[in-house]
Amino acid sequence: MSALEKIAGRAEPGTLYGIGVGPGDIRYLTLRGAGLLRSVNVIAYFAKRGRAGNARTIVAPLLDENCRQLKFEYPYTDEITVADPAYRDAISAFYAETASQIAEALGRGHSVGLLAEGDPFFYSSFMHMWHRLEGDFPVEVVPGVTGMSGCWTRANVPITWGDDILSVLPGTLPEDALAQRLTACDAAVIMKVGRNLAKVRRAVEMAGLLDRAIYVERGTMAAERIVPLREQGDRTGPYFAMILIPGEGRRL
Repeated sequence: MSALEKIAGRAEPGTLYGIGVGPGDIRYLTLRGAGLLRSVNVIAYFAKRGRAGNARTIVAPLLDENCRQLKFEYPYTDEITVADPAYRDAISAFYAETASQIAEALGRGHSVGLLAEGDPFFYSSFMHMWHRLEGDFPVEVVPGVTGMSGCWTRANVPITWGDDILSVLPGTLPEDALAQRLTACDAAVIMKVGRNLAKVRRAVEMAGLLDRAIYVERGTMAAERIVPLREQGDRTGPYFAMILIPGEGRRL
């Protein structure tokens, strides 16, 4: 048994592991996560249609080439809005079929490691598998460094001080609702920016927070970009982009 196996432990048969792979830099992967990547029977992951899958790309250096892999390609990502009934119907059917395939592997006694960018219980597709399968199979969730934690660390900004209240907001909210929530918070992280960047920037400006806002693109990844939001302008951002608004609370 290797030193990693002694520390991290091995996968148990018939168990689903939701493995948080962190924000992008493989060095932020936990020891437990790394150990499971090497010991599960099946590695499963989500990906945009025709893409390699970001979570799998992160952990590729640790994967055993002989390990069975299950790739699940989303029917939609950002092609249509989440409010569109076609999106909800397609994604619901997709998750049901995905859960069925994972259940088949678990039912055969295989251990399955389902990769999740960041943390499995934070805006992750893994949660939809947990919801469908945790009543029928053993499930262990392996926490990961969240994308927002990686981003504010790379931006070198403490996000909260003293009694600051942190709000995590999706950029998919309507502009007025986003501005209202920003006005009421001490510090904020705005996720799901992407094509919503122009709207989000307007909301940040409406809330009087533009001078504090920091735009982070692909934080901890190879193509990382960190600039004041004011300098970013209204260009469309990638999926892996977020906006940080650090708190200004009590500093001792």
